[in-house]
Amino acid sequence: QSNFVSNMLAGCSLLPFDSTAVTMSFLPLAHVFERLVEYCYYHRGATVAFAESIDKLRDNLGEVNPHIFGAVPRVYEKVYARVMDKVDAGSPAKQRLFRTAIGVAKEVLHLRAEKKTPGGALALQHFVYERLVFRKIREALGTRFRFAISGGAPLAKDLAEFFWAIGVEVYEGYGLTETSPVIAVNCPSAWKLGTVGRVMPGVEVKIAEDGEILTRGPHVMKGYFGRPEATAETIDPDGWLHTGDIGVLDEEGFLRITDRKKEIIVNSNGKNVAPAPIECALKGDPFVAQPVVIGDRRKFLSCLIVPNFEKLREWATKNGLGALSDEELVAHPRVEQIYQGIVDRWNEGKPNEQLIHAFKLLPKELTIDGGELTPTLKVKRRIVDQKFRSVIDGLYKGD
Repeated sequence: QSNFVSNMLAGCSLLPFDSTAVTMSFLPLAHVFERLVEYCYYHRGATVAFAESIDKLRDNLGEVNPHIFGAVPRVYEKVYARVMDKVDAGSPAKQRLFRTAIGVAKEVLHLRAEKKTPGGALALQHFVYERLVFRKIREALGTRFRFAISGGAPLAKDLAEFFWAIGVEVYEGYGLTETSPVIAVNCPSAWKLGTVGRVMPGVEVKIAEDGEILTRGPHVMKGYFGRPEATAETIDPDGWLHTGDIGVLDEEGFLRITDRKKEIIVNSNGKNVAPAPIECALKGDPFVAQPVVIGDRRKFLSCLIVPNFEKLREWATKNGLGALSDEELVAHPRVEQIYQGIVDRWNEGKPNEQLIHAFKLLPKELTIDGGELTPTLKVKRRIVDQKFRSVIDGLYKGD
């Protein structure tokens, strides 16, 4: 309990809200990220509204009109996909307006990140687009929205830039269940896109020689119950907890996560490949929902891809394939061409060990109920590898 109290007090010192705030909760209450966020809400006396379900989140946001909410990256990905679907459904003129507006907003955002103020013409353009475009998009989150918190998994930098550009400040943090959970977090007084923020007050962090992030302080657990050997493997004699994550601390003290130590792929040639950046890049395409990069102890990388079926079905209807089932769609040559193009764009200019040589489209989403995802929507790679072993082996047939 003292672990949580120390982390909650540190977190509350960084985030600007008080008892007048209304918040929205929709992650599992047993999850450490949601638990810590709610402790912060209760400590400040904020009002907490509980969503009926993730499926009804959009309706509930409209009903509650919150000031703040915390979510995992998958939720932000779905919001982004919904926005882009509306843009793509608009007239060519509206599409051009949106893309021009986003370009201007990102230019302003980059100046803000460098502590600079946009000049005359740029500031005027941004003022106009704010009222014509971005204010309408933000209304989907409510009219009182102040900021959001992202945790539980890495948030793609491009996705973070999009939300910040349209005026939705998403503060990404980082932590583990074993650290109660927050180790570092961005906040209004100190933020940097592409990082998980600066180390929390009272928390120590150092980077080991192999790049692993180590942390020490009042947020670190005593150990795993009834598992002394596992505890000794995780917490060294000097009290440093070995996170299993690879990262770097920049010159300004911001922490950037590059991958999970245990998830790094070592191919049959001994080359190390981090799958997360590849998957984040692929998810940047509106046709992709869930990519899983494969390649450990294999000669080359492959990828299982769950399409964004909402986007794919929209395309199929426009192209005379609307009557096909999901299984038939993912096997159709014209659909495979779409995803081959996505893979080809990733492969362009990449070193050989990062090239995706083969992929397979899956006809169903990976889900919590199916056992492929954690409660915070992270992919369980070992389970996916087991469940789709025959599919994966087929990608390497003749290797």
